[in-house]
Parts: sequence; C-alpha cells; structure tokens
Amino acid sequence: MVPSSNITMETELPELFRRQSVATGHRYTFHSARATLKSVTKEELLAMVDKAADCAVAVSDADVDVIAYACLVAVMAQGPNAHVGSEEIIREAAAGNGMPADVTSSAGALVRTLEAIGARNVAMVAPYMKPLTKMVGEYIEGAGFTVVDATSLEVSDNLAVGCLDPRNLPAIARDLRHSEADALILSACVQMPSLAAVQAVEDELGLPVITAATATTFEILQALGHQPAISNAGLLLEGSLVATPAATR
Repeated sequence: MVPSSNITMETELPELFRRQSVATGHRYTFHSARATLKSVTKEELLAMVDKAADCAVAVSDADVDVIAYACLVAVMAQGPNAHVGSEEIIREAAAGNGMPADVTSSAGALVRTLEAIGARNVAMVAPYMKPLTKMVGEYIEGAGFTVVDATSLEVSDNLAVGCLDPRNLPAIARDLRHSEADALILSACVQMPSLAAVQAVEDELGLPVITAATATTFEILQALGHQPAISNAGLLLEGSLVATPAATR
C-alpha cells in the first residue's frame, strides 16, 4: 500500500526481491494499492490514513501473504506508537475481506528493525520539511531510541522527493554526527531513493545502514519465514545482522 505519488517503493522493493530470488530461488510477486497523496503535509498525510482500510481490502483481493503499509510519515503523524493501531486496522480489513494476511508498516518496521539490530543511538536523513523531520525524530525517540543527529532536505512535493539523487547521500551521511551513532537511517522515507547508496555508505562509515525500504523488506521476509540473502544492500538484508526463521513457504 503506497501513496499515489510514490514512485520509489515499486522500484526498490521489486529489485530487492529480485536479488533475493537470485540467491534463494524463492519466487515473489508484487502488487500495490494506492491512496491519494501529493504534498507531504500533515493534513494530506492524515487524510491518506483514512483510506488505509479500503486499500487493504483492495490489495487483499490478490490473496497476498503480506501487506506492507508503505508511508512512514503518514503513520508517524498520528502520534507515538501509531504503527500498532495502523497495522491492526489493515489486518482486520484484510481478514474481514476473507483474505487474512500478515501485516507490517514502514513506520513499524523501522523501529522494530532498530530494536532487532540492537541500535540505541541513530543518525537520520529525511527529505521532509524541518517540522516533519522533527516529528519523525520524536516518534523514533518515543520508541526508545536517541536521535543523535538528523538532516532535513526540506522537499515538500512528494514527486520531487522521488526524484532526489541517491548519489548525493554518501556526502550527506558523511556530514552527520555518525561517530555518536550505532546505526544510520539513510532514508527515513519510503519515497526518497536510497538503495543505490546503502552499501557504499555502510562500507565507508562502518555502521549498520537501514532505510524505510530495507526495514520493510526485512520484515516482509521475516513474515514469510525467509532468511535474507540480498546482495549489495547492507548487512541487514545480507542476513548478517539478525537471524530469521528458516523458510516456511
């Protein structure tokens, strides 16, 4: 489930699962439902949240195994720990449609993945205007972490966020106070492209690097019972940071 203006999750996630397929032989299909969002403002984000149940019903018609709610800031804009309630709404909607599925969200996946890798202090890159970046930082801190530094790129148009060049991310990450961090959130947004930079930044800084997209992918694989085996996307998806159950599907 993605915002209507999202052009990144439907490119980064299929690429990640393609790499997983090459490594493991597992076959994955990818389906999406869209909810209207053009500008990343709190008002539009909250309006998008109201469409979550309808989107869950629509995508569950495809008899999917896992539903991922891929708009991190829309969930976080609802207040502390909002991913729990959002995921439950989606779970209930799919089950009520007669098509139950496991559910994750990019917001929930991000904080749970930080917990899973043992991170306590994080540095973060976000594309949002400063007030929204501050809100995301407060949400992460409300989940028990410390945001030691954050960079806000101040792009409000969601299509423009999707056109940001990931080749700029290594320099941006370099300027963060990363020496105080246990992990780096290279993209606290499912729309900001980052996959092309994850491995390079992790190699250079010597820190675990996660993004909203890689954390979401990690939780989808966990729900499927598949051990991550994805190349060139950081230690998390290589399978070196967190053990996951043996394949069950």
